[in-house]
Amino acid sequence: MRIDGVWHRSVRVDAQDGWSVRILDQTRLPWQVEWLRLADETEVAHAIRAMQTRGAPLIGAVAAYGLALAMRRDPATLEAVAAMLAETRPTAVNLRWAIDRMLAALRNLPPGARAEAAYAEAAAIADDDAATCEAIGRHGLPLLQEIAARKPGARLNVLTHCNAGWLATVDWGTALAPIYMAHDAGIPVHVWVDETRPRNQGAALTAFELGAHGVPHTVVADNAGGHLMQHGEVDIVIVGTDRVTRTGDVANKIGTYLKALAAADNGVPFWVALPHSTLDMRVADGVAEIPIEERSAAEVTDLTGRTADGRIETIRVAAAGSPAANPAFDVTPARLVTGLVTERGRIPATPEAIAAMYPEKAA
Repeated sequence: MRIDGVWHRSVRVDAQDGWSVRILDQTRLPWQVEWLRLADETEVAHAIRAMQTRGAPLIGAVAAYGLALAMRRDPATLEAVAAMLAETRPTAVNLRWAIDRMLAALRNLPPGARAEAAYAEAAAIADDDAATCEAIGRHGLPLLQEIAARKPGARLNVLTHCNAGWLATVDWGTALAPIYMAHDAGIPVHVWVDETRPRNQGAALTAFELGAHGVPHTVVADNAGGHLMQHGEVDIVIVGTDRVTRTGDVANKIGTYLKALAAADNGVPFWVALPHSTLDMRVADGVAEIPIEERSAAEVTDLTGRTADGRIETIRVAAAGSPAANPAFDVTPARLVTGLVTERGRIPATPEAIAAMYPEKAA
C-alpha cells in the first residue's frame, strides 16, 4: 500500500523494539494517519473489537501477532488467549483460521520455544496473505481488461462496497487488488465507492486508499448503486467477503446483498474476491448458519467527521430516544454471484467448483 508515495503493510513488528506490533488506527482515518503500538494480547483484542484494525484477512494476521505477544509474556496462556481472541469478531472466519494455524504450530512445542515460533508463524501468515492478495489481483485483472477491450478509450466503471483493499488485508487487498493492477497497467478505471453506512468504511477508508494510490473514484450514497446500474454507469461490481460457504454463499458488509440484487436485475456482473482463509467448508447454508455480528446501536445513530474548522466531532443523527439495530453483515446467496476470484483462479460460486479448486479443504 502507498501512503505519501511510501509502501507499507497494514501490520508489522515494530522496527525499534523488535517485538511489539504496529497497526494503522483505522478509526482515525481518513483524517489522521497514526500507527498504533500494540504491546500485549488485550490491546490486540481491543483493537479488533473497536475496529482500530478491521477486514477479515487483516484481523486474522493481527490476532496471530496477538498470540505471539502473549507467548512472549507467558507461554502457558496459549489456549486461553486463543479462545479470547477468537471471540472478538464472530463473522469473519479468517480470524479462527489464523488462530487455529497458530495453535497447530505451537501446541506441541515446549513453552520455552513458543515465543520465537509464534512470531515466525505470525510473520508467515502475514506473508501468505500479502502473496495471496497479489495473486487475487492477477487473476481478477483479466475481468477488467476484457471489459476495457469492449469499450476502447472509454472509462471502465467498477462499483465496490465497504473496504476490501490494503486496509482490510496485510497488503494489496482482495476486491481492490485487480483495480490497482488495472490502474497501474494504464486502464482508465474509475471506482464508484459506496459510503457503506453505518461506519462509512467506503467513504472513509476505500476513498482514502484509492486516493493515496491515484485511482479515480467517486463516493456515492449506499442506495445510489441501483440507479447507476440502471443507467449503464456500472460495468462490474467487485466486493470482498468475510466468509464464503462451501456452496458459494457470501457473507459481507451489510448492504452487499442489495447490490447483488440490483446487479442481477440489470445484468451487471457481480464478482466476489476472497483468499483461501475466507472459505468455510463447514457451512452449507450461509443465511441459516453464518453468525451475524450485531454491533453497537451508536454506529447507526451517531456519525463522526471533521468540522469546517478542522475538529473531529461525533454527532447524533437519529431522533433522541429512538432505538437502533445494527447487524454488521448480510449474506448474498450463491445464485446472485457471477463468480469468485481466488488466489488460484476464477471459478463459479458452486459447490463443485469450490471443491475442485480447494480439494484439500473439501477433504
